[in-house]
Amino acid sequence: MTKPVIGFIGLGLMGGNMVENLQNRGYEVNVMDLNKDAVAAVLARGNASEAASGKELAEKSDIVMLCLTTSEVVEKVVYGETGILAGMSEGKTLIDFGTSIPASTKKIGADLAEKGAGMIDAPLGRTPAHAKDGLLNIMAAGDIETFNKVKPVLDEQGENVFHLGALGSGHVTKLVNNFMGMTTVATMSQAFAVAKLAGVDGQQLFDIMSAGPSNSPFMQFCKFYAVDGEEKLGFSVANANKDLGYFLALCEELGTESLIAQGTSTSLQAAVDAGMGNNDVPVIFDYFTNLKK
Repeated sequence: MTKPVIGFIGLGLMGGNMVENLQNRGYEVNVMDLNKDAVAAVLARGNASEAASGKELAEKSDIVMLCLTTSEVVEKVVYGETGILAGMSEGKTLIDFGTSIPASTKKIGADLAEKGAGMIDAPLGRTPAHAKDGLLNIMAAGDIETFNKVKPVLDEQGENVFHLGALGSGHVTKLVNNFMGMTTVATMSQAFAVAKLAGVDGQQLFDIMSAGPSNSPFMQFCKFYAVDGEEKLGFSVANANKDLGYFLALCEELGTESLIAQGTSTSLQAAVDAGMGNNDVPVIFDYFTNLKK
């Protein structure tokens, strides 16, 4: 069976490795990115071309994939005068691998449907290293017929591919997942900070906490920084701050609130304001240790 032609926008650490994986599996790709070195790396591997616009990329591709930073960027790429929407037609599919606002995803899906095109929201779990080997966790959602059509490609990108229901459910799940994860990391980082300020040895605190039910990979990542001074999580304070903001917007849309998320969001924003935005989330330990009055 002929493999679909893939259009891919967003060649950062995750997206770039996803494209390399697709190329290694024999897919033809059309790509776009502001980073011309990233584009050149794709072209050098062969069976690839650079598109001049989202419209051109969509016209030349069967499946368009996005791995972008924010919903604002996604909408700009989709709705621009020469954006993706202008090049979509019946039978094509758009897959958003980023972490986006569910309401925005649903709006884009509805506009694509008017052109006979489908959409899947499919945020990701795991790391760029997993992306390079096609071993991501993919939280996909959307019309089941559309999902089944693109699932063979998703299976080559992810070790675990979940279908979570109606369009937008993937992004909801990702936001809930990141709310839980980033709140946990911020909480554990402050635990290490308070211990340090009180004169308790961080390694001993880790030894005690990790012997009980609080033990987790997140605790390991927090310990790596708070005790060993190493950044290993691979997820920035700025990204966590963005995702917590999206989670709070989702809560507001649903008519509820999360004081826990508000607290974590306040701390993350303060860490961004303190110049830590590009650092791993556990580096918020430094912000907490400097709060002493």
